[in-house]
Amino acid sequence: MACVTIRDVKTFVTAPRGINLVIVKVETSAPGLVGYGCATFTWRAKAVVTAIEEYLKPLLIGKNAANIEDIWQTAMGGSYWRNGPVLNNALSGVDEALWDIKGKLANMPLYDLFGGKCREGIAVYRHADGGNFEEVDRAIQRYLDEGYRYIRVHMGTYGGNMDGKRNGEMHRPENCPSGAYYDPRAYMRSVVKLFEHVRGKFGWEIELMHDVHERLSLADTLSFAKDMEQFKLFFLEDSLPPDQVEYFKYLREQTGVPLAMGELFTHPLEWKQIVQNQWIDFIRVHLSDIGGLTPARKLASFCEAYGVRTAWHGPNDLSPIGAAAQMHLDLSAPNFGIQEFSGFDEREREVFPGCPEVRNGYAYVSDRPGIGVGFDEKAAAKYPFAEMDFGWLYARLKDGTAVRP
Repeated sequence: MACVTIRDVKTFVTAPRGINLVIVKVETSAPGLVGYGCATFTWRAKAVVTAIEEYLKPLLIGKNAANIEDIWQTAMGGSYWRNGPVLNNALSGVDEALWDIKGKLANMPLYDLFGGKCREGIAVYRHADGGNFEEVDRAIQRYLDEGYRYIRVHMGTYGGNMDGKRNGEMHRPENCPSGAYYDPRAYMRSVVKLFEHVRGKFGWEIELMHDVHERLSLADTLSFAKDMEQFKLFFLEDSLPPDQVEYFKYLREQTGVPLAMGELFTHPLEWKQIVQNQWIDFIRVHLSDIGGLTPARKLASFCEAYGVRTAWHGPNDLSPIGAAAQMHLDLSAPNFGIQEFSGFDEREREVFPGCPEVRNGYAYVSDRPGIGVGFDEKAAAKYPFAEMDFGWLYARLKDGTAVRP
């Protein structure tokens, strides 16, 4: 077969449900052969587009599309400073598109290219939230009725802040700047009460999770994890920020709650120690934030050696292409644990034909060659770049101190 080279790289930003998704299209020298990848870093979408168009595209034109590893290594080192979220997401879009092309050339879905299925369906979990017990109950019941048996439970978004309005009157100083305020101790108490209620109402036949989202201090995290032991969580997520992973040693030694971590990881040194020491049970990285399928496959194998299972990040700011890409890993990785799923609406299905299907709590990817999800450029143009509300990112303690979201 003649060498298939990269002829062009195009970038699209589309927002079918008001969330900016960055899509990369790699065109090749073979007539009609293209690949699609997800490069969505929705909070800095314009920066990712610039990185692709101004830096990666000139590097890629004319290269052999089959040499995915070489392209990934060259692009990663080409900026000298590396492993930041902008470069990683930009590279992810290209990397996933190249794997899509490789699957199409082989006439195989990616899970077959990765070694074949380890399971027939992919267990997924949904996120149930609300401003009070009744709203949370309705969200949980809706997902149970749809067949889901893994549910992440929250009340009042991350940290229980409800924008400082529905979590009681906060004792705040004068002239506080705007932001998403929360009270860590009030949050801890409210979550324990919430899980007492949920277990009492829905029983023990469903698996429950909770995401701390880095909202607690080191000591409070340990205390909170111990309080949550009684509810037999499937996992407690992102208890601490990436720069404090060493503290997971103490969590592991003093609590039996299964721990998940990694949503904000962008560099191998952030996960190396925590996996090797078996301080966590689930790795939660966002595939595009670490550079795409190429590093994710290596990470999954690395985790397998230490008994850590995968639970890839799957928020609503992930395109159906990106969701399908990680589901191919879910099917083929022996150490798969669970997959976060945020659903697809009709507009997304219009823009991305071939979205994975979810039935009775399990996801199923297309058996078409490659990733199996297409991209309708005309439909995407109906949903242009959206000005998004970044308010929830500006988290503050009740005295006004800015903290990480």
